[in-house]
Amino acid sequence: MKPIDMQRIQPVSFKLTPLAKSILLLCSALCANTALVQPAWAAADETPLVAEASPADAGDTKPVSAIEEITILGQRATAYNAIKAQKEAPNLINVLTSDEIRKLPDVNVAEAVARLPGISLETDTGEGRFINIRGLDSDLNSTTFAGLRLPPSNPASPQNGGRAVALDAIPNGLVGSITVTKSNLPEQDAEALGGTIEITPKTAPADGKPFFDGHIGSGYEGLRGTAITDVSATVGGRFGGSGEHTNGISSYSDHPFSAVFTAAYYHDKRGIDDVEQSYIDDGVHPSNSLADIDMRRYQYDRQRHGVGLDLGAQPDANSTYYIRAFDAGYTEAKQNNHLQITMDGNPVTAPGGGFTDGVSANGFDKFLTDEKEKIDNQVFMVGGQNKFGGNVLDYRLGYTKGSYNQFYDYKADFNYTPSAGSITYNNTGAGNTSLFNVSGANYLNPGNYTLGSFKNQTEDITDHEWSFASNLKMPVSWGSFDDENIKFGLDARVRTRNAEEQPYSYKGIPNLPLTSVATGGDTTFYNGIYQIGPLIPAGELNTQLASYQIIKASDMLNAQLAYQHDTENVNSLYWQYQMTAGKLGVIAGVRVENTNAQYDAISQGVDAGGNNVVEPSSMARHYTNAFPSAQARYELDPATLLRASFSSTIARPGFNQINPSVQVSSADNTVSVGNPNLKPTTANSFDLSYEKYLPHSGIFSVGLFDKEIKNYIVATTYNQMFQNSGLYAGLAGEASVTSFTNTNSGYARGLEFNYQQKFKELPDFWSGFGVNLNYTFVDSGTDIHPGFTSMLPSTSRNNANAMLFYERDGLDLRLGVNYVSADLWAIGGNATTPDTFSDARLQVDFGGSYVINEKISLYFSAKNISNTPLKFYEGSPDRPIQREFYGPTFLAGLNFSY
Repeated sequence: MKPIDMQRIQPVSFKLTPLAKSILLLCSALCANTALVQPAWAAADETPLVAEASPADAGDTKPVSAIEEITILGQRATAYNAIKAQKEAPNLINVLTSDEIRKLPDVNVAEAVARLPGISLETDTGEGRFINIRGLDSDLNSTTFAGLRLPPSNPASPQNGGRAVALDAIPNGLVGSITVTKSNLPEQDAEALGGTIEITPKTAPADGKPFFDGHIGSGYEGLRGTAITDVSATVGGRFGGSGEHTNGISSYSDHPFSAVFTAAYYHDKRGIDDVEQSYIDDGVHPSNSLADIDMRRYQYDRQRHGVGLDLGAQPDANSTYYIRAFDAGYTEAKQNNHLQITMDGNPVTAPGGGFTDGVSANGFDKFLTDEKEKIDNQVFMVGGQNKFGGNVLDYRLGYTKGSYNQFYDYKADFNYTPSAGSITYNNTGAGNTSLFNVSGANYLNPGNYTLGSFKNQTEDITDHEWSFASNLKMPVSWGSFDDENIKFGLDARVRTRNAEEQPYSYKGIPNLPLTSVATGGDTTFYNGIYQIGPLIPAGELNTQLASYQIIKASDMLNAQLAYQHDTENVNSLYWQYQMTAGKLGVIAGVRVENTNAQYDAISQGVDAGGNNVVEPSSMARHYTNAFPSAQARYELDPATLLRASFSSTIARPGFNQINPSVQVSSADNTVSVGNPNLKPTTANSFDLSYEKYLPHSGIFSVGLFDKEIKNYIVATTYNQMFQNSGLYAGLAGEASVTSFTNTNSGYARGLEFNYQQKFKELPDFWSGFGVNLNYTFVDSGTDIHPGFTSMLPSTSRNNANAMLFYERDGLDLRLGVNYVSADLWAIGGNATTPDTFSDARLQVDFGGSYVINEKISLYFSAKNISNTPLKFYEGSPDRPIQREFYGPTFLAGLNFSY
């Protein structure tokens, strides 16, 4: 590991708001009180399941922590274990077990995590995909698997940073538990500005008994009448050793080896009905006058997979070794038949409201997009833990890879050949979408369309990382405390990212009429509102035109310009101190991270003679940051906690933001460029919370948080003079430059509320009822334009979950509601282009199960029974630019456990 230059360390700056000062003062007050007793778990009516195993030769008799208990129990951990882990943690966390996840129809990790306080969900194609934590977008968060950082697999992310992990690629069937960390510890990677989502794999049970559990089911999606296959299974146990105890273990030597294999498969063919529209936005015509209307009918075929392997060896109480691996992702085929109407751009007010406009030449287009892609995540790790003389040493070597492979992306455009007509429209459809009438053009007749263009593209992106980490925990006696230890460690991450794509052209394609490939009659969709003519079947054009595919000089140039090669190596050291004195617990320390990165690309310009100028671009970045933290928890009584914390974190610039690639257009007098001088975004986070732990795995908590952010990254447009040579030859005067920049500061502040309770004290039938409620308010801001402050992109001011459940006599029924308020999606380029927002969403889901016996239960669920659309709007909700819906999904099947 390269030595860290201590003179270059950049400490995180401290700008204290009144809330932050209050939290630090409370930290100081808590740290001054050392006269109370060891923390204890208060739920007297439930028993920790970890008591199943108590090997006779286990030399370490100290009880395991609640977090370790979650890992030991794996997929059999309960809500009780999750609440216990949250209570005992030295920092702010929320935990979900697989037992709780499967009670609602959440098919991937993103949808499961969205049920927790402080979380807002970004959806796409009818599923949850990205997670925002406390108002900070998914590019600013970290995702780990068994402690190992996952690189992104999907190249798209909401804010184009390219660092967000798309959690729809990880099925819930692989998950033992999920932990969301909101206040970072020194031992954790600091690249977690919003927080960290830790996915813990399924492991062998502590009692040594072999097991086999999972589910098998099917379902139905009504929008297209398509079926679903939903299967998962986990098998494992302990083996080897003396083999004398077949019904469990009494010592580690009985069965020192363990193996767990997990597999999950989910196949659906979701349909999507979508309408998209754009506005003239010229500052002259009315704000709701349209430039075009695009009616899109999607058909997806997604096969999600997941396989995991956990091998362990524990020859005695002081030695543990493991090998873990998993592969998860999906392969997806997509067909999009759509009809686009492009107006002349000269609307006049129509009688009775709305507008009348001409349709431009070739203003009707029938499109087909036929695409297939694979998104994959791979993890391999080997490590262990050894205890000696009260010390604990752990170590891990890991490899992770995220990949995106676009096998093909065919796009066909059939042009309308007769003379165009006129269109009268108004935005009075569902969600302010457009209703229209066309005059003077038979635009639904496939005989009026001829193939105008056909093209294809492939793309490959890989992001992989080797890492090594080692930690040593040592007991110390520096004070007269009940428990005291220090922990220090190091880790090294070596990351490489490659991006390549190849566009293809088609030379001399025939003037195929649409009637030669389209099948069936007119297609009506979007609740019967829109008609787009007959559909173009997937594969037909690909086969007919395969011999026309070529790579032109422009395709070779575009392939060069798409190339990126990035390396980013991070070396870290940390030290932390932890103590318990009666009712007080404190953990504090510092982490130092050294970043060495190089970003390579190809830049392009056009000289005065119209010739392309291409040259490689490269930029190296080296910096070091220190991340201090201090966190305290204080027990008012065995069931009541106060917490106060300060932590600091980082978010490195997105690859697309910092890569030095330059694109110059002399025709438009514009320059698009990454900014290799971007600074990483850092944050100081302050938290204050009150937690009351209730009987029957209940909790009441309320907390305040404040993230003070420095060097937040936003897109920017400005004018600049360039020397008239090389890449910039042909530019006239000042050119318009689109790039990225750091703002001076930003913030995200708010409140979290959480209440969970089962009402067992009620008589008879009523004792099965319970509620789970959480609400998060976030206020955030930064200067998204010079002198103009706005909410941070992806910040939803109000997020809430409400769940009413019933658990009694083997019956489990749950009605869940998830609400996310509108958030800023994209910043407008100038004064006449308003910002784009993701509209508020409220989704209702139902989950139920019935236990037949101790081994088998039936489950049934309905997802999105509210048929909630995904909607984006420009400026205000009455100006939608995209509104799509999917219909509800119904699932039923069998859970088994042996």
